[in-house]
Amino acid sequence: MGSQMNLAYDYPLLSAFWTVLWIGLWVMWFFLLFRIVLDVFRDDDLGGWGKAGWLTFIIVLPFLGVLVYLIARGKAMGRRGVAYAQARQKEFDAYVREAASGARPSSADELAKLSAMREHGDITEEEFVRAKELVLSGGRGGV
Repeated sequence: MGSQMNLAYDYPLLSAFWTVLWIGLWVMWFFLLFRIVLDVFRDDDLGGWGKAGWLTFIIVLPFLGVLVYLIARGKAMGRRGVAYAQARQKEFDAYVREAASGARPSSADELAKLSAMREHGDITEEEFVRAKELVLSGGRGGV
């Protein structure tokens, strides 16, 4: 039994605190790094060479690259983030409005469906005439 066993009481509370602190800092670092990389790709004002330059700078010298990026483009980064969120919200609102409106098909669409159902044999001629009258009078057809 040459290996030494470490028990829970061998790891003091302050060491646990420092471990949690370092893990939290690493998580924040990667979050910041990925957020900056996404911002570089999201920026429409920055050309291809500019994006390549910033990414190279961030990859080769990560701490200095992130610090310089935040100093040089931090305020615009926040504006781009807000604009991106507002654009996504407008798209979502438009989708919800479209889905909730229950867009009613036009009379021509309903008549085409009725005609196809009659030709397929799903409805009889009398049912077709009744449904056609309902559609043309403004009521809902049985489609």
